[in-house]
Amino acid sequence: MTLFWSVLGASIGSALLPLINIEIILTGAVSQAPGHEWALVIAATIGQMLGKILWYWGGTHVERAPWVNRQLQKPAAKASLDKWHERAEGRPWFTAGLLFVSAFSGFPPYAVTAVLAGILRVPMWIFLVTGTLGRGLRFWVVVFGASSLFGWLS
Repeated sequence: MTLFWSVLGASIGSALLPLINIEIILTGAVSQAPGHEWALVIAATIGQMLGKILWYWGGTHVERAPWVNRQLQKPAAKASLDKWHERAEGRPWFTAGLLFVSAFSGFPPYAVTAVLAGILRVPMWIFLVTGTLGRGLRFWVVVFGASSLFGWLS
């Protein structure tokens, strides 16, 4: 049970600070808790989504920061943001697909996508469902892949 909470905490930290690699932590955790793979997947997924909600929330309030607001008024930044707004506007499946792919693959980086989702005012439920599914599937692949590898090595 302690490992569950450790993975949850590390996952929140990883979501907020991308230099912490939750996939490596999960791989190590699998070696310490064989038979508890699902608990590790759930802990990592919940932790990541808790952290990414903060990135999303930050995106919804990004205009309040004077420096960011000045940057967003520059023609290139404004054009880029307008382009993304046009792509997302009225296309929930495109938006959901992009969020899912980013959550699963890490490309584009999910922290960046979370902020962009907040800026574009993507409904929170779309962000949560796609992120949870994408991150959960990603961590399932990592945990069960590592579990299989450790089983094969022993």
